[in-house]
Amino acid sequence: MKKYVIGLDYGSDSVRAVMIDSQNGAELASEVFWYPRWKQQMYCKPGINQFRQHPLDHIEGLEHTIKSVVEESAVAPESVLGICIDTTGSSPMPIAADGTPLAMVEGFEENPNAMMVLWKDHTSVKEANEINTLARSWGGVDYTMFEGGIYSSEWFWAKILHIARQDKPVIDATHTWMEHCDFITYLLADNKDMKTFKRSRCAAGHKAMWHESWGGLPSKEFLSQLDPYLADLKDNLYDETYTSNEIAGHLNEEWAAKLGLTTSTVIAVGTFDAHAGAVGAKVDHHALVRVMGTSTCDIMVSSNEAVGDKTVKGICGQVDGSVIPGMVGLEAGQSAFGDVLAWFKNVLQWPIDNLVLNSKVLSDAQKEELKAEVESKFIRELAVQAESIPLAETVPVALDWVNGRRTPDANQELKSAISGISLGTKAPHIFKSLVNAICFGAKMIVDRFEEEGVKIETVIGIGGVARKSPFIMQTLANVLNMPIKVAESDQAPALGAAIYAAVASGIYENVIDASKVMGSDFEAEYFPQASQLEVYAKLLQEYKDLGSFVEEQTNKNN
Repeated sequence: MKKYVIGLDYGSDSVRAVMIDSQNGAELASEVFWYPRWKQQMYCKPGINQFRQHPLDHIEGLEHTIKSVVEESAVAPESVLGICIDTTGSSPMPIAADGTPLAMVEGFEENPNAMMVLWKDHTSVKEANEINTLARSWGGVDYTMFEGGIYSSEWFWAKILHIARQDKPVIDATHTWMEHCDFITYLLADNKDMKTFKRSRCAAGHKAMWHESWGGLPSKEFLSQLDPYLADLKDNLYDETYTSNEIAGHLNEEWAAKLGLTTSTVIAVGTFDAHAGAVGAKVDHHALVRVMGTSTCDIMVSSNEAVGDKTVKGICGQVDGSVIPGMVGLEAGQSAFGDVLAWFKNVLQWPIDNLVLNSKVLSDAQKEELKAEVESKFIRELAVQAESIPLAETVPVALDWVNGRRTPDANQELKSAISGISLGTKAPHIFKSLVNAICFGAKMIVDRFEEEGVKIETVIGIGGVARKSPFIMQTLANVLNMPIKVAESDQAPALGAAIYAAVASGIYENVIDASKVMGSDFEAEYFPQASQLEVYAKLLQEYKDLGSFVEEQTNKNN
């Protein structure tokens, strides 16, 4: 009997499932579900960086996508041996005592504080600052030491602390909190004991300050100094964590019936999308895998011997087993990558949306056709014209901090800036400056790793930006001054999740062996252009100078 596995990948805007042949990594079927409530930006307030998602978007997407790939592939249900879920993170949600997401409990259905707090929600900047201050001053262990030394408002404890102070009814009705990847795994699995349910090592180690050296999560003594609620909550969280090659349970009867599968299907421990994406792209020693979408996550692995007791400053954590069991996973990233360009597109599109598409001169059919045409050509035409700007022609200098700075040295209070605008500056010039900015942000991450003694020999790009934008990828190669390979798979995180599922279900002995067989090949490689290196080195220094100025002004104003 052939053996198949399913990878389920939750992104910021949609969830996708893939049915994978474990013998060769071939994709038999895939399906994408766009979150309907999120698409309407329900429960979100971008002006205050509040981004919440209703769990029904995720549950409906789970059922639709997996049912679709099972039906489309027409494989025998008993031949689907495993499922693994990866999600964005840190994206925690409050859970009631019976395991129901609080947003699905009567009275909380429309309360944003009862929703999943998406990774990009930055409403807890104040709370993150408190955690950082306390970690350095309370007299005990610095629980941020394996988180890069700076705790972020994008992460677990800061978000929960913010909700605890803002909405007591939500806290009173909440039994525990689960990361998105843990909840979806819990939903499918047959183990419904929330205390013994296997939580993700990846999520706990990178975002919740879990580490074996201090016995798991931060101590109650530390947490109580932030808020007594956090100390009480610890009793309803977890002690141990598990890597994604392990079994969280088997598919329960309810979801087996819904999905057209059997209860013999293994459910692997959940993980984060970037870490699964690195596995899907065959990550190895000295390779930096850049998962390039709305934001970026930059993933590396290293042997325990190479890392030793060293902590890498200013990144998003180093966790044993978070990517490949038996190796240390290192994470960094940019809070906005594709989002930088999406912001600019939205700015430019305002007159089209508000004037042209509301015009009485055009028919409704013409408006729809125009909207579709503009949508399909907008970024592509900007990229073509930006690429044609001569090197000698001045372009502005921009920062990529439209959603704060994740790494190096997390600071979500920082904002973007653009300097050097003149009467000759046109939209393609600004677009080019923004592309430069996101590539310079990547360069700062690479430099930090190397300054801290983590050697990078290969860069691998995965995701929509990597595959669809040669202009960005060539600019990135020039800025980094190193070759960049692009993974062939459209669904590298989902493929990586499927690889974990193949190991958890016993098809392969370990993740490395499985990824060699099932992982994505590469479809393109970009090389630095010698004629451009000097120009980009100069622009990089201007980027650093502007960044220093903005950071100095931000610190003065806070």
